[in-house]
Amino acid sequence: MADNILLDALGLGIEQTAEFFAAGPSDFAGFCRWILATAGRPDPLVIARYHAALDKAPPPPGIVARLAAIDAMPPSLDADDLAHWETQGYVILRGAITPEEVQAAAALLWETVGADPADPATWYSQRSQGMMVQRFQHPALDAVRRSARVHKAFAQLWGTSDLWPHVDRLSFNAPLRPGRSFAAPRLHWDVSLVPPIPYGMLGVLYLADTAEDQGAFELVPGFHHGLTEWVASLGDADPRTVDLSGQAARVPAGAGDLIIWRHDLPHGASPNTTDRPRLAQYVTFYSASMGVQPEWR
Repeated sequence: MADNILLDALGLGIEQTAEFFAAGPSDFAGFCRWILATAGRPDPLVIARYHAALDKAPPPPGIVARLAAIDAMPPSLDADDLAHWETQGYVILRGAITPEEVQAAAALLWETVGADPADPATWYSQRSQGMMVQRFQHPALDAVRRSARVHKAFAQLWGTSDLWPHVDRLSFNAPLRPGRSFAAPRLHWDVSLVPPIPYGMLGVLYLADTAEDQGAFELVPGFHHGLTEWVASLGDADPRTVDLSGQAARVPAGAGDLIIWRHDLPHGASPNTTDRPRLAQYVTFYSASMGVQPEWR
């Protein structure tokens, strides 16, 4: 967990950091130069917070003030939202960011993909990770990660404002073309299924209005309630190979709406059968005390 927090404190994505080390050996000075060239100089206050977390010490005063401001905010999620979270395991924060912030992030995604919204022929450039777009650093992305309204929603679900924003990537789910199958992972988990599964959550922010058949995010609502018993009932069978698609629900929402779900729900993207791509940014806040299950299943 400390490694993940360090990358987020430095403003680095996991994938781009892994690619740096996979490219060949580098000394510490070379790594530092790459960090500065990639993400710029880190915020001294955030680095001080990181060291305090390592030492299990209180955050620096500047961070304490920021978190106190989040605590004092009106709720982002109402009672119905929180009840839905408890029963179904996910919630939609409507209007999580401003229309201007949505427009800026969407424009960045189009630019990064090298596509023209008016020319479908440009939507299918070769990308090594399919619908995943490895763009991590930009003011338009940082604006979302620094959104007080978004932070407040995660704080309500975690029960604390003392959270770290994760530096995550973008997503461009283009319409299916004739003769092509949907290559992205369908229902899956990003965590180990060995109990106890630590409490945690993930989020995806729509950067355009997204219909149910437009590659919308999908999940199995409420599956967390019986997950441990279900896994145990499988014996030695691999739970990740079980087809749960018949229980899945797709989640349409508007531009600027943020879907947050428990990470113990099976989830994924869905095929886009419309004539418009699904645009999204992955947005997550997490607690430094979040547990990690070292055994994988």
